[in-house]
Amino acid sequence: MKKRSQYREIEDFLEDESFRLWMRSKKDVDGWEEWTLEHPKRAKLVEEARLWLLAMKVPNDDLSQEEVDVALQNAWMKIEKRERESKMEIQLIQLWHTGWFRKIAAIFVIGLLSFYAYTKYFTAEQLYYDYSQIVKGLDEDGLLEQINNSNRPQIVTLSDGSSVLLQPKSKLSYPKVFTGNERKVYLSGEAFFEISKNPKKPFFVHANEIVTKVVGTSFRIKAYANQSDVEVLVRTGKVKVNSEKNVDKTSQKEIVLLPNQALRFMRKERTFDKITDITTEKSISNSVRSIEQLSFEFTDIPVSQIFKTIEQAYSVEVDFPVKKLENCHLTTSLSDQPLPEKLKIICKCIGNNTTYTMNGNQITISTKGCN
Repeated sequence: MKKRSQYREIEDFLEDESFRLWMRSKKDVDGWEEWTLEHPKRAKLVEEARLWLLAMKVPNDDLSQEEVDVALQNAWMKIEKRERESKMEIQLIQLWHTGWFRKIAAIFVIGLLSFYAYTKYFTAEQLYYDYSQIVKGLDEDGLLEQINNSNRPQIVTLSDGSSVLLQPKSKLSYPKVFTGNERKVYLSGEAFFEISKNPKKPFFVHANEIVTKVVGTSFRIKAYANQSDVEVLVRTGKVKVNSEKNVDKTSQKEIVLLPNQALRFMRKERTFDKITDITTEKSISNSVRSIEQLSFEFTDIPVSQIFKTIEQAYSVEVDFPVKKLENCHLTTSLSDQPLPEKLKIICKCIGNNTTYTMNGNQITISTKGCN
């Protein structure tokens, strides 16, 4: 056997049992570590032999020359494979540094991202059916549109005497005059409706994917385009809620709501959740507004106090001659009346040719005093 000082090839180290023992079990019985340090020129060869030995994964220490050759061949095949992979990586890196390849790669990545965005967002949004889609193509009917871009509610008075308290960031489309045997309006956002009674001419509110049908009642609808749910809450009377797709058909999904009941429509799932007691739903009960809480039943109440109640409920300002009405008390029920009807009843009760005018959220009372 050759002496270590005569080792010139990797095979020489691999055939050495003590070298293999040192490499595999760290048992340096023959001082390999010291020898390597004393012969720094052979350190690289020792390291290569170690790597080959690891690559061969020889199961025992009794190696014949034939076994060494087979092991070396297997190791060489592994090394060639690694070199090919390394060259491929280098070629890819070089290719990446070419301008045209980067452009193609960028287009490919953008395409993938666009496809992902389309499937995740655009396709998902097609599940929704909102205000813009509903009113599209209805301009020929001469719809008016009220958009509330202010930070306070706005009163909208409809041609039939119904009133709508439109909340900020909300829109309402409605005809200048209701014709035919139906009254239809279109909502995006939130609004409180007080509908004048007319059994022969039902009132419909289209809000996202649902339609609310009433004859004469007061209720609130919350239907923002970017929110996943639509909510309907009834204060007085009775409403029927249906899916927009089933509005012209007889549907078992029609939901009837009575006072202090609510409904939540989950837009993605297209399912209804009826809430028979709104006090059990914190999200709904906490959102109840002044107009839904205040009582409009008045018994011998100063007219000034009645006007304050109206101001608080509708976020309006009522200008009236305080001195002329300071001793005026009224007893009346205004609970199930739209705002214009409330004002008419108050003016009739005051008498003396009392009238009102309404300009946006400003109400002016003209009177000579209380009867």
